[in-house]
Amino acid sequence: MLAIVGGRVETISHGAIAGGTVLIDDDGQIVAVGTDVWVPEHAQVIDAHGQYVLPGFIDSHTHLGVFNDGEGREGADGNEMTHPVTPGIRAIDGFNPADVALRDAIQGGITAAWVTPGSGNVVGGQGATLRLVGHNVMDMILKAPSGMKSAMGENPKRVYGTDKKFPMTRMGVAKALREAFIAADNYRKRLENDPHTERNLDQEAMVQVLERHIPLRTHAHRADDILTALRIAQEFGVQQIIEHGTEAFKVMDALLAYNVPVSLGPGLVARVKPEVRERGFAQAGILARAGVKISLITDHPVVPVQYLVVSAALAVREGLEEVEALRAITQNAADFCLVGDRLGSLDPGKDGDVVIWSGHPFEYRSVVDKTIVAGRVVYDRQRAQEVRRGE
Repeated sequence: MLAIVGGRVETISHGAIAGGTVLIDDDGQIVAVGTDVWVPEHAQVIDAHGQYVLPGFIDSHTHLGVFNDGEGREGADGNEMTHPVTPGIRAIDGFNPADVALRDAIQGGITAAWVTPGSGNVVGGQGATLRLVGHNVMDMILKAPSGMKSAMGENPKRVYGTDKKFPMTRMGVAKALREAFIAADNYRKRLENDPHTERNLDQEAMVQVLERHIPLRTHAHRADDILTALRIAQEFGVQQIIEHGTEAFKVMDALLAYNVPVSLGPGLVARVKPEVRERGFAQAGILARAGVKISLITDHPVVPVQYLVVSAALAVREGLEEVEALRAITQNAADFCLVGDRLGSLDPGKDGDVVIWSGHPFEYRSVVDKTIVAGRVVYDRQRAQEVRRGE
Protein backbone atom coordinates (compact mmCIF):
# COMPACT_ATOMS: atom_id res chain seq x y z
CA MET A 1 0.00 0.00 0.00
CA LEU A 2 1.01 3.62 -0.50
CA ALA A 3 0.13 6.44 1.88
CA ILE A 4 0.63 10.09 1.00
CA VAL A 5 0.46 11.96 4.30
CA GLY A 6 0.44 15.52 5.58
CA GLY A 7 -0.16 17.49 2.39
CA ARG A 8 -2.94 19.81 1.37
CA VAL A 9 -5.20 17.42 -0.50
CA GLU A 10 -7.23 19.05 -3.28
CA THR A 11 -9.91 16.42 -3.76
CA ILE A 12 -11.73 18.33 -6.57
CA SER A 13 -14.98 16.58 -5.60
CA HIS A 14 -15.32 17.80 -2.00
CA GLY A 15 -12.90 20.61 -1.40
CA ALA A 16 -9.45 20.77 0.15
CA ILE A 17 -8.22 18.84 3.18
CA ALA A 18 -5.35 20.38 5.13
CA GLY A 19 -2.93 17.81 6.50
CA GLY A 20 -4.74 15.01 4.69
CA THR A 21 -3.85 11.46 3.81
CA VAL A 22 -4.47 9.58 0.57
CA LEU A 23 -4.22 5.80 0.92
CA ILE A 24 -3.81 3.65 -2.20
CA ASP A 25 -4.02 -0.15 -2.14
CA ASP A 26 -1.84 -2.68 -3.93
CA ASP A 27 -4.28 -2.78 -6.85
CA GLY A 28 -3.65 0.91 -7.49
CA GLN A 29 -7.00 2.16 -6.21
CA ILE A 30 -7.67 4.87 -3.66
CA VAL A 31 -9.18 3.33 -0.52
CA ALA A 32 -9.31 6.31 1.83
CA VAL A 33 -8.93 10.10 1.83
CA GLY A 34 -9.10 12.30 4.91
CA THR A 35 -7.45 13.45 8.12
CA ASP A 36 -8.15 10.35 10.21
CA VAL A 37 -7.06 7.63 7.80
CA TRP A 38 -5.46 4.58 9.41
CA VAL A 39 -2.16 3.76 7.69
CA PRO A 40 -1.07 0.11 7.88
CA GLU A 41 2.42 -0.54 9.24
CA HIS A 42 3.56 -2.17 6.02
CA ALA A 43 2.51 0.77 3.83
CA GLN A 44 5.05 2.85 1.92
CA VAL A 45 4.71 6.38 3.28
CA ILE A 46 5.38 9.59 1.34
CA ASP A 47 5.62 12.70 3.49
CA ALA A 48 3.87 15.56 1.67
CA HIS A 49 3.89 18.16 4.45
CA GLY A 50 4.03 21.66 2.97
CA GLN A 51 3.04 20.34 -0.47
CA TYR A 52 -0.13 20.10 -2.57
CA VAL A 53 -1.64 16.72 -3.43
CA LEU A 54 -3.92 16.59 -6.48
CA PRO A 55 -5.37 14.07 -8.90
CA GLY A 56 -3.31 13.62 -12.04
CA PHE A 57 -4.20 16.22 -14.64
CA ILE A 58 -5.93 15.12 -17.85
CA ASP A 59 -5.51 16.77 -21.23
CA SER A 60 -8.76 16.13 -23.06
CA HIS A 61 -7.45 16.87 -26.56
CA THR A 62 -3.96 15.89 -27.71
CA HIS A 63 -2.14 14.22 -30.57
CA LEU A 64 0.44 12.61 -28.29
CA GLY A 65 2.12 9.63 -29.88
CA VAL A 66 0.50 10.16 -33.30
CA PHE A 67 2.44 13.37 -34.01
CA ASN A 68 5.70 12.42 -32.35
CA ASP A 69 7.67 15.22 -30.75
CA GLY A 70 10.76 16.23 -32.72
CA GLU A 71 10.34 13.62 -35.47
CA GLY A 72 8.76 15.65 -38.26
CA ARG A 73 7.23 13.76 -41.18
CA GLU A 74 8.44 10.36 -40.01
CA GLY A 75 6.57 10.71 -36.73
CA ALA A 76 3.40 12.19 -38.25
CA ASP A 77 0.69 9.52 -38.18
CA GLY A 78 -2.33 11.55 -37.12
CA ASN A 79 -4.06 12.41 -40.41
CA GLU A 80 -5.12 9.83 -43.03
CA MET A 81 -5.84 12.53 -45.60
CA THR A 82 -6.65 10.22 -48.48
CA HIS A 83 -10.42 10.51 -48.08
CA PRO A 84 -12.50 13.13 -46.24
CA VAL A 85 -14.39 10.53 -44.19
CA THR A 86 -12.30 7.92 -42.34
CA PRO A 87 -14.15 6.92 -39.15
CA GLY A 88 -12.59 3.44 -39.24
CA ILE A 89 -9.20 4.94 -38.40
CA ARG A 90 -8.10 4.37 -34.78
CA ALA A 91 -5.58 6.53 -32.94
CA ILE A 92 -4.29 3.48 -31.06
CA ASP A 93 -3.05 2.00 -34.34
CA GLY A 94 -0.75 4.98 -34.94
CA PHE A 95 0.24 5.63 -31.34
CA ASN A 96 3.92 5.44 -30.42
CA PRO A 97 4.44 4.88 -26.66
CA ALA A 98 8.09 5.91 -27.11
CA ASP A 99 7.12 9.52 -27.95
CA VAL A 100 9.36 11.64 -25.72
CA ALA A 101 6.44 13.99 -25.03
CA LEU A 102 4.91 11.34 -22.76
CA ARG A 103 7.83 11.88 -20.39
CA ASP A 104 7.20 15.63 -20.50
CA ALA A 105 3.56 15.01 -19.64
CA ILE A 106 4.33 12.85 -16.62
CA GLN A 107 6.89 15.36 -15.35
CA GLY A 108 4.28 18.09 -15.82
CA GLY A 109 1.64 16.33 -13.74
CA ILE A 110 -0.46 15.02 -16.65
CA THR A 111 -1.19 11.34 -16.18
CA ALA A 112 -3.85 10.73 -18.85
CA ALA A 113 -5.00 12.25 -22.13
CA TRP A 114 -7.39 11.91 -25.00
CA VAL A 115 -5.29 11.00 -28.04
CA THR A 116 -7.08 11.74 -31.28
CA PRO A 117 -6.48 11.78 -35.01
CA GLY A 118 -5.99 15.23 -36.51
CA SER A 119 -8.55 17.51 -38.12
CA GLY A 120 -7.57 17.20 -41.78
CA ASN A 121 -10.67 15.12 -42.53
CA VAL A 122 -14.35 15.81 -42.00
CA VAL A 123 -14.39 12.60 -39.98
CA GLY A 124 -10.88 11.78 -38.86
CA GLY A 125 -11.31 8.65 -36.78
CA GLN A 126 -11.56 7.26 -33.29
CA GLY A 127 -9.75 8.81 -30.34
CA ALA A 128 -8.66 6.93 -27.23
CA THR A 129 -8.22 7.83 -23.58
CA LEU A 130 -4.78 6.66 -22.56
CA ARG A 131 -2.79 6.55 -19.37
CA LEU A 132 0.55 8.10 -20.23
CA VAL A 133 2.80 5.43 -18.77
CA GLY A 134 3.57 2.13 -20.46
CA HIS A 135 5.60 0.30 -23.07
CA ASN A 136 2.61 -1.08 -24.97
CA VAL A 137 -0.43 0.91 -26.03
CA MET A 138 -2.73 -1.93 -25.01
CA ASP A 139 -1.52 -1.57 -21.42
CA MET A 140 -2.15 2.19 -21.55
CA ILE A 141 -5.75 2.14 -22.74
CA LEU A 142 -8.30 3.44 -20.27
CA LYS A 143 -11.07 3.57 -22.87
CA ALA A 144 -10.92 3.08 -26.63
CA PRO A 145 -12.67 4.36 -28.53
CA SER A 146 -13.78 7.29 -26.40
CA GLY A 147 -14.86 9.72 -29.10
CA MET A 148 -15.13 10.20 -32.86
CA LYS A 149 -13.10 13.09 -34.22
CA SER A 150 -14.77 15.30 -36.79
CA ALA A 151 -13.86 18.73 -38.16
CA MET A 152 -15.71 21.71 -39.53
CA GLY A 153 -14.45 24.72 -41.42
CA GLU A 154 -10.97 25.64 -42.46
CA ASN A 155 -8.95 22.43 -42.09
CA PRO A 156 -10.84 19.99 -44.34
CA LYS A 157 -11.55 22.87 -46.74
CA ARG A 158 -7.84 23.49 -47.09
CA VAL A 159 -6.83 19.83 -47.40
CA TYR A 160 -9.30 18.92 -50.14
CA GLY A 161 -10.08 22.31 -51.65
CA THR A 162 -6.42 22.87 -52.56
CA ASP A 163 -6.75 20.06 -55.09
CA LYS A 164 -10.34 21.03 -56.00
CA LYS A 165 -11.65 17.83 -54.47
CA PHE A 166 -14.78 17.39 -52.41
CA PRO A 167 -15.30 19.04 -49.96
CA MET A 168 -13.88 22.46 -50.76
CA THR A 169 -16.52 24.60 -49.02
CA ARG A 170 -18.24 24.65 -45.64
CA MET A 171 -21.35 23.43 -47.43
CA GLY A 172 -19.43 20.43 -48.69
CA VAL A 173 -17.98 19.69 -45.25
CA ALA A 174 -21.48 19.64 -43.73
CA LYS A 175 -22.79 17.41 -46.53
CA ALA A 176 -19.93 14.94 -46.07
CA LEU A 177 -20.67 14.63 -42.34
CA ARG A 178 -24.42 14.17 -42.92
CA GLU A 179 -23.77 11.56 -45.61
CA ALA A 180 -21.50 9.66 -43.22
CA PHE A 181 -24.32 9.44 -40.68
CA ILE A 182 -26.88 8.44 -43.30
CA ALA A 183 -24.58 5.69 -44.59
CA ALA A 184 -24.08 4.42 -41.04
CA ASP A 185 -27.81 4.43 -40.35
CA ASN A 186 -28.44 2.47 -43.55
CA TYR A 187 -25.71 -0.01 -42.54
CA ARG A 188 -27.32 -0.41 -39.11
CA LYS A 189 -30.68 -1.18 -40.73
CA ARG A 190 -29.09 -3.75 -43.05
CA LEU A 191 -27.49 -5.45 -40.05
CA GLU A 192 -30.85 -5.62 -38.29
CA ASN A 193 -32.35 -7.38 -41.29
CA ASP A 194 -29.32 -9.52 -42.07
CA PRO A 195 -26.80 -10.20 -39.27
CA HIS A 196 -24.43 -11.68 -41.89
CA THR A 197 -24.05 -8.33 -43.70
CA GLU A 198 -20.43 -7.82 -44.74
CA ARG A 199 -18.55 -5.71 -42.22
CA ASN A 200 -17.70 -2.11 -43.06
CA LEU A 201 -15.25 -0.61 -40.59
CA ASP A 202 -16.14 3.01 -41.37
CA GLN A 203 -19.88 2.55 -41.00
CA GLU A 204 -19.44 0.24 -38.03
CA ALA A 205 -17.53 3.00 -36.25
CA MET A 206 -20.13 5.66 -37.06
CA VAL A 207 -22.88 3.43 -35.69
CA GLN A 208 -21.17 3.73 -32.28
CA VAL A 209 -21.77 7.47 -32.52
CA LEU A 210 -25.35 7.10 -33.72
CA GLU A 211 -26.09 4.79 -30.80
CA ARG A 212 -24.46 7.24 -28.39
CA HIS A 213 -21.79 4.84 -27.17
CA ILE A 214 -19.20 7.53 -27.89
CA PRO A 215 -19.56 11.27 -28.52
CA LEU A 216 -18.91 13.14 -31.74
CA ARG A 217 -16.00 15.41 -30.86
CA THR A 218 -16.11 18.21 -33.40
CA HIS A 219 -13.23 20.54 -34.20
CA ALA A 220 -14.91 23.93 -34.64
CA HIS A 221 -13.45 27.39 -34.00
CA ARG A 222 -15.81 29.86 -35.66
CA ALA A 223 -19.27 30.53 -34.25
CA ASP A 224 -21.01 29.58 -37.49
CA ASP A 225 -19.09 26.30 -37.66
CA ILE A 226 -20.08 25.52 -34.08
CA LEU A 227 -23.74 26.10 -34.95
CA THR A 228 -23.45 23.88 -38.03
CA ALA A 229 -21.95 21.15 -35.87
CA LEU A 230 -24.79 21.49 -33.34
CA ARG A 231 -27.38 21.42 -36.11
CA ILE A 232 -26.03 18.17 -37.55
CA ALA A 233 -25.67 16.53 -34.13
CA GLN A 234 -29.29 17.35 -33.36
CA GLU A 235 -30.42 16.04 -36.75
CA PHE A 236 -28.96 12.63 -35.99
CA GLY A 237 -29.44 12.62 -32.21
CA VAL A 238 -25.79 12.13 -31.29
CA GLN A 239 -23.84 13.23 -28.24
CA GLN A 240 -21.38 15.99 -28.99
CA ILE A 241 -18.41 17.84 -27.56
CA ILE A 242 -17.11 20.94 -29.31
CA GLU A 243 -13.34 20.85 -29.66
CA HIS A 244 -11.39 24.14 -29.48
CA GLY A 245 -14.47 26.39 -29.46
CA THR A 246 -12.56 29.64 -29.99
CA GLU A 247 -15.80 31.55 -30.64
CA ALA A 248 -18.01 29.39 -28.43
CA PHE A 249 -18.67 32.41 -26.19
CA LYS A 250 -20.68 33.90 -29.08
CA VAL A 251 -23.14 30.98 -29.17
CA MET A 252 -23.47 30.07 -25.50
CA ASP A 253 -27.28 29.97 -25.62
CA ALA A 254 -27.18 27.22 -28.24
CA LEU A 255 -24.57 25.25 -26.31
CA LEU A 256 -26.66 25.46 -23.16
CA ALA A 257 -29.88 24.61 -25.00
CA TYR A 258 -28.37 21.40 -26.33
CA ASN A 259 -26.23 20.70 -23.22
CA VAL A 260 -23.06 20.56 -25.30
CA PRO A 261 -19.72 21.04 -23.48
CA VAL A 262 -16.54 22.58 -24.88
CA SER A 263 -13.02 21.19 -24.84
CA LEU A 264 -11.50 24.66 -24.96
CA GLY A 265 -8.20 25.82 -26.41
CA PRO A 266 -5.41 26.01 -27.03
CA GLY A 267 -5.13 29.63 -25.98
CA LEU A 268 -1.34 29.77 -25.78
CA VAL A 269 -0.86 30.21 -29.53
CA ALA A 270 -0.44 32.94 -32.12
CA ARG A 271 -3.23 33.87 -34.54
CA VAL A 272 -1.97 31.35 -37.07
CA LYS A 273 -5.16 31.26 -39.16
CA PRO A 274 -8.33 33.34 -39.50
CA GLU A 275 -10.45 30.95 -37.43
CA VAL A 276 -8.42 31.58 -34.27
CA ARG A 277 -8.23 35.36 -34.35
CA GLU A 278 -10.39 35.43 -31.17
CA ARG A 279 -8.14 33.00 -29.28
CA GLY A 280 -7.28 33.81 -25.68
CA PHE A 281 -7.94 32.86 -22.07
CA ALA A 282 -10.91 35.05 -21.15
CA GLN A 283 -13.32 32.70 -22.96
CA ALA A 284 -12.95 30.04 -20.27
CA GLY A 285 -14.37 32.24 -17.55
CA ILE A 286 -17.13 33.57 -19.79
CA LEU A 287 -18.29 30.06 -20.70
CA ALA A 288 -18.02 28.66 -17.18
CA ARG A 289 -19.95 31.56 -15.63
CA ALA A 290 -22.72 31.00 -18.17
CA GLY A 291 -22.95 27.35 -17.16
CA VAL A 292 -21.19 25.72 -20.12
CA LYS A 293 -19.12 22.76 -18.98
CA ILE A 294 -15.51 23.16 -20.13
CA SER A 295 -12.17 21.44 -20.10
CA LEU A 296 -8.88 23.09 -21.03
CA ILE A 297 -6.54 21.58 -23.61
CA THR A 298 -3.10 21.98 -25.18
CA ASP A 299 -3.83 20.27 -28.52
CA HIS A 300 -0.27 18.94 -28.20
CA PRO A 301 1.98 19.39 -30.16
CA VAL A 302 0.35 22.76 -30.93
CA VAL A 303 1.18 23.68 -27.33
CA PRO A 304 3.55 21.30 -25.50
CA VAL A 305 1.50 19.08 -23.22
CA GLN A 306 3.40 20.03 -20.04
CA TYR A 307 2.00 23.56 -20.33
CA LEU A 308 -1.56 22.44 -19.63
CA VAL A 309 -1.18 23.81 -16.11
CA VAL A 310 0.13 27.13 -17.48
CA SER A 311 -2.96 27.40 -19.67
CA ALA A 312 -5.19 26.81 -16.65
CA ALA A 313 -3.32 29.41 -14.61
CA LEU A 314 -3.64 31.98 -17.41
CA ALA A 315 -7.37 31.27 -17.61
CA VAL A 316 -7.59 32.06 -13.88
CA ARG A 317 -5.74 35.31 -14.46
CA GLU A 318 -8.33 36.17 -17.13
CA GLY A 319 -11.34 35.51 -14.91
CA LEU A 320 -11.94 31.75 -14.54
CA GLU A 321 -12.53 30.72 -10.94
CA GLU A 322 -9.60 28.73 -9.55
CA VAL A 323 -11.79 25.80 -8.55
CA GLU A 324 -13.27 25.71 -12.07
CA ALA A 325 -9.80 25.79 -13.62
CA LEU A 326 -8.73 22.78 -11.56
CA ARG A 327 -11.94 20.98 -12.44
CA ALA A 328 -11.35 21.76 -16.13
CA ILE A 329 -8.12 19.74 -16.13
CA THR A 330 -9.30 16.99 -13.79
CA GLN A 331 -12.93 15.88 -13.37
CA ASN A 332 -14.43 17.67 -16.38
CA ALA A 333 -11.65 16.40 -18.61
CA ALA A 334 -12.16 12.87 -17.26
CA ASP A 335 -15.88 13.11 -18.00
CA PHE A 336 -15.23 14.26 -21.56
CA CYS A 337 -12.86 11.31 -22.01
CA LEU A 338 -15.49 8.86 -20.65
CA VAL A 339 -13.38 7.91 -17.61
CA GLY A 340 -14.99 10.16 -15.01
CA ASP A 341 -15.80 7.15 -12.85
CA ARG A 342 -12.09 6.26 -12.61
CA LEU A 343 -10.17 9.53 -12.75
CA GLY A 344 -10.52 13.24 -12.08
CA SER A 345 -10.81 13.45 -8.30
CA LEU A 346 -9.32 11.97 -5.14
CA ASP A 347 -12.10 9.69 -3.93
CA PRO A 348 -12.19 6.12 -2.65
CA GLY A 349 -12.75 3.68 -5.49
CA LYS A 350 -10.98 5.79 -8.10
CA ASP A 351 -7.59 5.01 -9.61
CA GLY A 352 -4.58 6.12 -7.63
CA ASP A 353 -3.29 8.67 -10.14
CA VAL A 354 -1.91 11.37 -7.85
CA VAL A 355 0.55 14.23 -8.30
CA ILE A 356 2.42 15.93 -5.48
CA TRP A 357 3.32 19.57 -6.18
CA SER A 358 5.85 21.66 -4.28
CA GLY A 359 3.22 24.43 -4.04
CA HIS A 360 -0.07 25.36 -5.62
CA PRO A 361 0.18 24.23 -9.26
CA PHE A 362 -0.92 27.65 -10.55
CA GLU A 363 1.94 29.39 -8.74
CA TYR A 364 4.71 29.85 -11.30
CA ARG A 365 7.49 28.59 -9.02
CA SER A 366 5.72 25.32 -8.20
CA VAL A 367 7.06 22.09 -9.65
CA VAL A 368 5.94 18.50 -9.68
CA ASP A 369 7.71 16.63 -6.90
CA LYS A 370 6.26 13.19 -7.57
CA THR A 371 3.87 11.67 -10.10
CA ILE A 372 2.04 8.53 -9.05
CA VAL A 373 0.13 6.38 -11.51
CA ALA A 374 -2.08 3.54 -10.27
CA GLY A 375 -0.32 3.71 -6.92
CA ARG A 376 3.19 3.54 -8.37
CA VAL A 377 5.69 6.39 -8.30
CA VAL A 378 6.65 6.93 -11.94
CA TYR A 379 8.44 10.25 -11.49
CA ASP A 380 10.43 11.53 -8.52
CA ARG A 381 12.01 14.95 -9.04
CA GLN A 382 14.77 14.45 -6.50
CA ARG A 383 15.71 11.07 -7.93
CA ALA A 384 15.67 12.50 -11.47
CA GLN A 385 18.04 15.28 -10.40
CA GLU A 386 20.37 12.75 -8.81
CA VAL A 387 20.43 10.71 -12.00
CA ARG A 388 21.24 13.80 -14.06
CA ARG A 389 24.13 14.59 -11.71
CA GLY A 390 25.37 10.99 -11.95
CA GLU A 391 24.91 10.28 -8.25
